[in-house]
Amino acid sequence: MKPSIPSGTRDFSSSDMLKRNYIFNTIKRNFELFGYAPIETPAMEKITTLTGKYGNEGDQLIFKILNSRIHESKKKDELTKEFELSLHQSRNTHVLTEKALRYDLTVPFARYVVMNQHQLTFPFKRYQIQPVWRADKPQRGRYREFFQCDADVIGSNSLVNELDLISLVDICFFELNLPVKLKFNNRKILTALAQVINAPDKIIEITVAIDKLDKIGKDGVNKELLENGLNESAIATLQPIIEFSGNNQEKVNVLNQIVGQNETGKKGIEEINYLLNNLKALSINHIEIELDITLARGLTYYTGTIFEAKANAGDFTPSILGGGRYDDLTGIFGLKNMSGVGISFGIDRIFDVMNELNLYPESVNKGTTTKVLLTHFGEAEQHHCLQLAQSLRVNGINCEVYAEISKIKKQFEYADKKQISFVIIVGSNEMQSKKYSLKNLGSGEQVELDLNEIIDKLK
Repeated sequence: MKPSIPSGTRDFSSSDMLKRNYIFNTIKRNFELFGYAPIETPAMEKITTLTGKYGNEGDQLIFKILNSRIHESKKKDELTKEFELSLHQSRNTHVLTEKALRYDLTVPFARYVVMNQHQLTFPFKRYQIQPVWRADKPQRGRYREFFQCDADVIGSNSLVNELDLISLVDICFFELNLPVKLKFNNRKILTALAQVINAPDKIIEITVAIDKLDKIGKDGVNKELLENGLNESAIATLQPIIEFSGNNQEKVNVLNQIVGQNETGKKGIEEINYLLNNLKALSINHIEIELDITLARGLTYYTGTIFEAKANAGDFTPSILGGGRYDDLTGIFGLKNMSGVGISFGIDRIFDVMNELNLYPESVNKGTTTKVLLTHFGEAEQHHCLQLAQSLRVNGINCEVYAEISKIKKQFEYADKKQISFVIIVGSNEMQSKKYSLKNLGSGEQVELDLNEIIDKLK
């Protein structure tokens, strides 16, 4: 059998993983810098936990897990009937499936909060770095298995949390050396728009359509709105929102004209103004921030501020971060009035963009964790190298001993192929004098040093 992997998944080489770990570690370090603590949740959840939280389109992308040992089921007739029905429409039935792979980290987080509410201190700030799965059509930048890095704070209504997350985004992308445009909007604006055009029951359809503006254009959005039951007059009222471009203050002025007399719209505008007025105090220097009044974010649980970030350089500019405020996500699981806000870094797309722009430090690009290779001329020298290696590792220096008894030329070739920076050469004279040849393979410089001097130089 020819080996292969499922479509929409990827293997990552050692050099890939060094780059990915560089991204993971940068974001993780800053999560903790801002007071977030880690949790983990299972790869699979009960299907009832996940469905109904992401809208109809999102529900279609949930990977369902077939119940185990169904061949032993005593309800073969019911099982056959449900299976045949599932071939024609999306169905959730305990006969076929009771579990699913998680679609994102936010809904499992809400479930976790409800289950552990008496052990948590609120506001509760957590971060989570784990893979998620979506039964999407694979294409560039869109995978069926990918990692998310989430930071959420729950149990607080304060917009200070949104400002804190903007600062977090700023420092993360600064340290990754990735130029980014961060867009934000408020879902209350979209709710108000639906009310103004007398279509409050169409809020999901309006949100989903507007969220596709970058992909299908204005005409495509209008066509989808029409297909979803909005009349020509309602669509015409939405056009100033869909078509308008200007600076942040000009956009606020447009919102005031269209939804400023609506109570929900007025509240959304107040929240937008709060963020714009307080951004100056944050000294945001590394990301461009734009109020995008067409930004919708398709997930149905968002209720306030919403975020989306894209790379501001290169030809490949997918969404690499998203998030927003959800006022009552835990209410679905029985814990009412627990507002939260969070962001999610899309590691796989960040990885792809940084590869295209070649933004990794030289130490990461080398593709090796080994700083020095200990080379030798025979068994006695190799044994001596094992002792030297132990001392180097105790001092935090990554090293390895060449495992075979081979010509020194072959050992140097191995170091070159692995892009190891230094080699230590150990022969009989070096064993006696305790002075070793340390060679820099990049510059060609070679010096005679004792072990302590080598440690000082390599540190």
